[in-house]
Parts: sequence; structure tokens; C-alpha cells
Amino acid sequence: MPENWKIVHITNGLAKANVIKGRLKAEGIDVRLQYEAIAKIMGLTADGLGEVKILVKEKDFDTAKKIIN
Repeated sequence: MPENWKIVHITNGLAKANVIKGRLKAEGIDVRLQYEAIAKIMGLTADGLGEVKILVKEKDFDTAKKIIN
């Protein structure tokens, strides 16, 4: 049965997203980052460019939310 992934947080910039990802992974939570490739290349953060969605497995959502907040 495939795992369902949920967006737990949206942030601007890959650097900030990677800090959050590292914190969640340190707690044993699998994490995926979803972002537009052009934003990574250009470093843009306007009009949704540079926006990074942080996804976790549905079973880890509540724990991840508490860690982020």
C-alpha cells in the first residue's frame, strides 16, 4: 500500500527548507521537498517562485507539525 504524503509546511527558499528537513530527519521523520527548478537555479522568491513545500508521510504529520512550530 503506497504511503500518502502531506504538506506540513511551506517556506520561501531552499536553504530554510533544508534546515527544517534536517530537523525532521533528526527526529526520524522521512521528508520530501517540492519546489520549482527555476527557483532553485535563479534564487527567486517572488510570486510563488522560491516557495518550497515540505512534505511528510501522513502518519508523521502531527509530530512534524509540532516540531516545526
